[in-house]
Amino acid sequence: MDIPRFFIIFAPKLKTNSMIEVVDFSKTNSVLNQYMAELRDKNYQKNRLLFRHNIKRIGEMMAYELSKTLEYKTKTITTPLGTIDIPLPKDDMVVATVLRAGLPFHEGFLNVFDKADNGFVSAFRMYINREHTEVGVHTEYIATQSVKNKTLLVVDPMLATGGSLAAAIESLLESGKPKKIHLCCVIAAPEGIEVVKEALPDGSTIWCAAIDQGMNEQKYIVPGFGDCGDLCYGEKLQSFRKHADK
Repeated sequence: MDIPRFFIIFAPKLKTNSMIEVVDFSKTNSVLNQYMAELRDKNYQKNRLLFRHNIKRIGEMMAYELSKTLEYKTKTITTPLGTIDIPLPKDDMVVATVLRAGLPFHEGFLNVFDKADNGFVSAFRMYINREHTEVGVHTEYIATQSVKNKTLLVVDPMLATGGSLAAAIESLLESGKPKKIHLCCVIAAPEGIEVVKEALPDGSTIWCAAIDQGMNEQKYIVPGFGDCGDLCYGEKLQSFRKHADK
């Protein structure tokens, strides 16, 4: 399904009495601190394999914590020596991500939720002025199963302006109304959290490995760790910026 779209990010109109939970793992010490320290360290960042692996590991651990919030149904399992009743997740799930930075994060979630369906959205931000201080978001492509009555996980490492994720959520919701939405990221800026709250229905949950202090003029998260897609897969060509520089 091809859906070319373009969004310009403005200051959000905040919801009143919003019933959206925000989880910040950095408030509690865990081994995630080690993975986050390596992701942020400019020397560790020279190793793309290690960087992608840490993104994937954070996805796995976040998926495990998220699994505690799912609905479960007991199933009787027959072993070679008898039977045992085990509560198993009953949610039908779709794990969706934004290309390309989201791929290793998505893989981490799939390692845990290996029976989930999948969705992919091509959404990228682009500067719309010469000073690179104003950002627009362009979406071109979506491939997903229906999310109707399913638990939808939208996973993307970076939640900066929130524009890409808001556009991805809007596109995914065209395939149906999910039972519940979980938005999962590695690093978030407070401004981006407020933007995506506008795109999320009440009852949704935002999961963050860390919430940083904010963004710089170029709309990068500070202190953050830089461009996740470039650090995972190499620096991309910026030919689209020619449109902004005209």
